Amino acid sequence: MLYYLFSYLDRNYNIPGAGVFQYLTFRMAMAVIVSLVVTTVWGRRLIDYLRFKQVGETVRNLGLEGQMQKAGTPTMGGIIILLGILVPTLLFAKLDNIYIILMLVTTVWLGAIGFLDDYIKVFKKNKEGLAGRFKITGQVSLAVIVGWTMYFNHDITMRQEVKLPVKYDAPVSYHLKNNVPIYTQDIKSTKTTVPFYKNNEFDYGKVLSFLGAGSERYSLVVFMFFVIMIITFISNGANITDGIDGLATGTSGIIGITLAILAYVSGNVIVADYLNIMYLPNSGELVIFAGAFVGACVGFLWYNSFPAQVFMGDTGSLAIGGIIAVFAILIRKELLLPLLCGIFVVENASVIMQVSWFKYTKKRFGEGRRIFLMAPLHHHYQKRGFHEAKIVTRFWIICILLAIITIITLKLR
Repeated sequence: MLYYLFSYLDRNYNIPGAGVFQYLTFRMAMAVIVSLVVTTVWGRRLIDYLRFKQVGETVRNLGLEGQMQKAGTPTMGGIIILLGILVPTLLFAKLDNIYIILMLVTTVWLGAIGFLDDYIKVFKKNKEGLAGRFKITGQVSLAVIVGWTMYFNHDITMRQEVKLPVKYDAPVSYHLKNNVPIYTQDIKSTKTTVPFYKNNEFDYGKVLSFLGAGSERYSLVVFMFFVIMIITFISNGANITDGIDGLATGTSGIIGITLAILAYVSGNVIVADYLNIMYLPNSGELVIFAGAFVGACVGFLWYNSFPAQVFMGDTGSLAIGGIIAVFAILIRKELLLPLLCGIFVVENASVIMQVSWFKYTKKRFGEGRRIFLMAPLHHHYQKRGFHEAKIVTRFWIICILLAIITIITLKLR
């Protein structure tokens, strides 16, 4: 909103300083600052209100050290994160940008599903919360909306080099690179970024090429399948990771910083050309959203670090996982998520492995056996006697290393 206001003032009244809102980096910095203010200042009031309303966490005794002391800690604090994301984005981003629209829809959509789950747990006293099938349905529905929009919306394109004459009915532009004219065109494409592969690009439309001629007609189905799997897996991974103080919040902040960098280089034609990566017109606006997301995570961490004064609940964990997944899909870096979100992936995989192995051994040997002392993985280390603050810190360090490696892969071919 402020972007449009100051653009109007600069254009019509030439007010000094109003033009600074045209700069992406300035608006990103303002989004971070406002997000921090919203989450730290207003967050304190929300925590007091939740405590007054006795919106406390119900804790099951799993035999973990210090676990029972967390009973009664205010939950549903994910509302703080959602506001820390939405308020700065609405203030500083271009609200007619399709990328921003999709991120706002994702935030509200998954935040609402998580809020409903927490509401059932806290106020309806149902420990199971929202049934799993409804959560999955909500995640899949969002994935369908995102995938369908990306595939058909004409404002979501990628710029690639072409040779004259071109077969696409779209304007051709050119620039000089090493004194050689390079012709480019903004076209619809199902290409994405993949590490350790020629040109770091992969086309969903060619996944079924083994079927022969005409297999491209199934590219929408293949693309939608990947989008659904990525959004549901990463969203649930973040939900599972949110098991000890500050773990999901801190790792999400680190991932958010990395996605902001990736969005900036993908949305800046000069940097993208220099790095020889795909340029996505208009996607640079996502840096504003990423700044708000990082600010919200850091601000919430102020109260969520050990010992936590508030828990985000599913209101926050489902939303941040889905935000990360959709953001990566929009900037066509979703195939980097298994590396960047390695913590989420391992946490999710540990639960799948534990449950699957227990059921298999119980069926075969009559007694269920376990791979880990307890799943997800962070509880395994708690059972081994590690303090949760040490577990969180070490997971953060691993996440930072994975983030650095993710950025490096842009130049590894």
